[in-house]
Amino acid sequence: MLEKEPVLYHEEKGIARIIFNRPGALNAMNKDLLQHLASLLDKVRVDDAVKAVIITGTGEKAFSAGADITFLNQASPLEVRDLARMAVSVNNKIETLGKVVVAAMNGYALGGGLELAEACMLRVVVRHARLGHPEVRIGAIAGFGGTTRLPRLIGKGRATELLLTGRLVTAEEALQIGLVHRVVEPENLLSETESLALEILSQSPVAVRMTWEAIHRGMNLTLEESALLGADYFGLVASTDDFRAGTKAFLEKTSPSFSGR
Repeated sequence: MLEKEPVLYHEEKGIARIIFNRPGALNAMNKDLLQHLASLLDKVRVDDAVKAVIITGTGEKAFSAGADITFLNQASPLEVRDLARMAVSVNNKIETLGKVVVAAMNGYALGGGLELAEACMLRVVVRHARLGHPEVRIGAIAGFGGTTRLPRLIGKGRATELLLTGRLVTAEEALQIGLVHRVVEPENLLSETESLALEILSQSPVAVRMTWEAIHRGMNLTLEESALLGADYFGLVASTDDFRAGTKAFLEKTSPSFSGR
């Protein structure tokens, strides 16, 4: 693969790696990167061989420093909005991909970079990383979905403080507030992230997918509506071969063999 490609792609044994490849710009997001990313996500969505996706960045400094500030400084308001809408569309693709998606955050995850990670199912981060939404410090807002997803992930109070001050948090604080799920040493990032993905893939694929859909869709409903949605999914999953295999194995005290049907 050519180094000039803004996003690299590698797939092995059912796990795809999508890698931001602008290390000289701290993997900042521009139109070209987002277009390539959208195309790869569309490819992954219809590739039955791919069961999980790991999104990471090139280099040791940054997962992604967010939107390309050079572009933002020179762009018209409509061009800025178009970039934000493109990023929102990409993040929606990630959130509704129908696959296990884990962010392997190899360094700074700022602004739009963190917003993309917030759209993933799970987040693993290296110990030296710093995360945050510093948009207000340059007169901007978290326009790639951060004002929507961050409060849902860590609560309105904590999200408000981070979004309004632009303060960066350490990996350990991010873990404490529920923004990330695991903190690892840099040399273990990809192996730990892959291990987490494989742990999820060892469960019933149907149950995993329906659980994520219930979480994602339920966040926009009232408490009662969300609980009823979960009950509906519970009934729906009971129609699958995996449900019968799993409950039978439990009763027989054996390990289930899931078919994904």
